[in-house]
Amino acid sequence: MTFFRRPRGFVQKLAVAVALAMPLMMVAVSAADARAGRGGSMGSRGARTFSAPSATTTAPRTAQPFNRTITQPGAPARTPAAGGGMFNRPGMGLLGGLAAGFLGAGLFGGGLFGGLGGLSSLIGLLLQIGLIVLVVRFAMSWWRRRNAPEAAYAGAGMAPGGAGPAAGQSQTSFRNGFGLGLGANAVPLEIKPDDYDSFERLLGEVQQAWSDEDVARLERLATPEMASYFAQDLADNKQKGVVNKIADVKLLQGDLAEAWREGDTDYATVAMRFSLVDKTLDRNSGKVVEGSDAPVEATEVWTFARRPGTGWEVSAIQQT
Repeated sequence: MTFFRRPRGFVQKLAVAVALAMPLMMVAVSAADARAGRGGSMGSRGARTFSAPSATTTAPRTAQPFNRTITQPGAPARTPAAGGGMFNRPGMGLLGGLAAGFLGAGLFGGGLFGGLGGLSSLIGLLLQIGLIVLVVRFAMSWWRRRNAPEAAYAGAGMAPGGAGPAAGQSQTSFRNGFGLGLGANAVPLEIKPDDYDSFERLLGEVQQAWSDEDVARLERLATPEMASYFAQDLADNKQKGVVNKIADVKLLQGDLAEAWREGDTDYATVAMRFSLVDKTLDRNSGKVVEGSDAPVEATEVWTFARRPGTGWEVSAIQQT
């Protein structure tokens, strides 16, 4: 009986602890979801809307897919032929076609050594397999190098030698240089220090406009799509009788994930870790409903868009 009583007592204590912790957990979660965007993933990233941004030092985990976007998925990828095997897997692209071509022509169509027999045919088969292995290894190595995160750029707020933030300073470094362009309509785009300043400024201005419920200003800071989501969320808050107040927004760390150009539109996707005071008040009484005056941290992936003759606008926000 003692054997059963002890686990039961432990379970009861654990249940009490969880019950006491749940209100705190609920406040923390709801407070983190109350800021602009409400902790969701929304907006558009041009042709990359349905592809995950590259991982960075700031956001090493994959960004969540969009749950609100006006972008329609592109044409579905061609379905591999039945029994396509290893060289017909999605994502192999040109490599898969070449490998399958070599394999089909060499092994089943006679190939280079098809006219010989016996030992010569076996040698030809081995040489073709070796060639395919080399091509696959080269392509995979190139793919890994292409998608590996670059070393973070040590900028303002970093201690000498890149050892981390200097004493008393927050880390506000961004990765700089060229982003990679993917696809026929995407070309690499250089992101300059002034652009990073714009990204940091937009982070604070969007949160402030959200806190002030200034829809007109949000329309100037964001794309029409994003401004419509902000306006919808603010209207929901009014209907619920609450107002979300944001203060003391500070960028702690940032990395450039991708930068590219589509037609006449520039895109830059940036991972940002920032702190802010995030609390929700009753609209009539001013009583705190969620959150507190204590700063909280959030890590999000923001995409900015810029068209000729205009500045950067917030085009998307994704959670990590």
